[in-house]
Amino acid sequence: MEATSENRSPGRLFSWIERVGNKVPNPFLLFVYLIVVLMVTTAIISALELAVKNPSNGEMVRVNNLLSVAGIQWILPNIIKNFSSFTPLGSILALVIGAGLAEKVGLLQSLMVKMASRVSRRYASYMVLFIAFFSHISSDAALVVMPPLGALIFLAVGRHPVAGLLAAIAGVASGFTANLLIVTTDVLLSGISTEAAKAVSDTVHVSVIDNWFFMATSVIVLTIVGALLTDKFVEPRLPKWQGNGEKLAALTPLENRGLRAAGIAALLFIALMALLVVPENAPLRNPTTGAIIPSPFIQGIVPIIILFFFVVAIAYGVVTRQIRRPDDIPQLLVDPMKGMAGFIVMVFPLSQFVAFFNWSNMGKFMAIGLTDVLESAGVSGAPAFLGLMFLSAFLCMFIASGSAIWSILAPVFVPMFMLLGFHPAFAQMIFRIADSAVLPLAPMSPFLPLFLAFLQRYQKDAQLGTYYVLIFPYPLVFFISWIALLLVWYLLGLPIGPGVWPKLP
Repeated sequence: MEATSENRSPGRLFSWIERVGNKVPNPFLLFVYLIVVLMVTTAIISALELAVKNPSNGEMVRVNNLLSVAGIQWILPNIIKNFSSFTPLGSILALVIGAGLAEKVGLLQSLMVKMASRVSRRYASYMVLFIAFFSHISSDAALVVMPPLGALIFLAVGRHPVAGLLAAIAGVASGFTANLLIVTTDVLLSGISTEAAKAVSDTVHVSVIDNWFFMATSVIVLTIVGALLTDKFVEPRLPKWQGNGEKLAALTPLENRGLRAAGIAALLFIALMALLVVPENAPLRNPTTGAIIPSPFIQGIVPIIILFFFVVAIAYGVVTRQIRRPDDIPQLLVDPMKGMAGFIVMVFPLSQFVAFFNWSNMGKFMAIGLTDVLESAGVSGAPAFLGLMFLSAFLCMFIASGSAIWSILAPVFVPMFMLLGFHPAFAQMIFRIADSAVLPLAPMSPFLPLFLAFLQRYQKDAQLGTYYVLIFPYPLVFFISWIALLLVWYLLGLPIGPGVWPKLP
């Protein structure tokens, strides 16, 4: 049933967000304008000779003027390099090539038909969100693979694909730090927290599992919350999906044989990866420590996922005769790359803005300056929790790397929390909640243009404001739910990880 104007907007908030958001220029132009603003801002701050003191090493951090002679001399030779070396660009395009081959040979469509008979329409939201949380083992690759998969799962069971897309984005982005397994985020942040804790005590150590109990529980809580939000609020507000009445054609015997071949290829691939990772001294383990995290396996997870797509897609394509000769494969890869043209165009100014932002030191300057304000205000106790949360969420809007933000905040907040009697892993956990929850809204995220491109597949006229109004309930509800879970956890005195409690012993 098509949504009415009354149930499309609970009050005027979402209508206002959409109106304002749709007046925002195209992302390409938006980042061009932001570059101009950044240049002028660095010139003003530099002229005023403002500086802040880095609490981790005592050095004074100053803003580099992008409009100075040194700035211009740096900008011109680096414009092409900024674009070509923009790390997310290569990963995203490579993943699209792999997933695109699976789509072009018909594998994804056949899986969609198969899922329609296996996945319950009622529990599709729970399934999409849970898979999204589990996919965090693949790090940033999950942000590329899961959203279109979520849309396909919903389409397969006759539900609105945009709802599935949004639920998947919520799981991989807003819930990025919630994991059932230990992933690279745990490794990066725990190392930074341990170093910051040395300012107070050399004996306190933050391990990779110190947030595990809380983060694993977060997966269950946010899966339920996100699914209810999708079913009861997000999907009912969407206009009627025109494809709802379409019938999915039954799989042919050839397509069924293709799926079996793809399944066998997938099992063989997984078995091979297990042989390369599981045994002691396996070649893809860390050559020094023998650990899996970090290791060549984790560092190479994106190429491994791409290779997996190629293996299963080729197996399916050969059996179904979509691939008759090797020359067919590059031909099938052309269309997926054509579909990424808009994304590539948007990334050009985005990559420049990120590079200019980093060279100018604006990220460090803002983070340290805001942290100093909280510290000089004598923030402690519950205000310290909220201060860290909202500061982390704010900085996520401007700094794409969570580990970079924590490396700036940890030297101040970890000692502060320890002096208040809290374990540094507890401060780290608070940061992770805030930084992750608002990720789908971050304009600095290289994945924002990609999410918009995914949405435009099903809603051709969607603009940035459309995306924001559709996704906004998830960061808001996830943030509130996480804070509630944190308060319950703290009040009950539950361990946040094996042998680790919020309070120091």
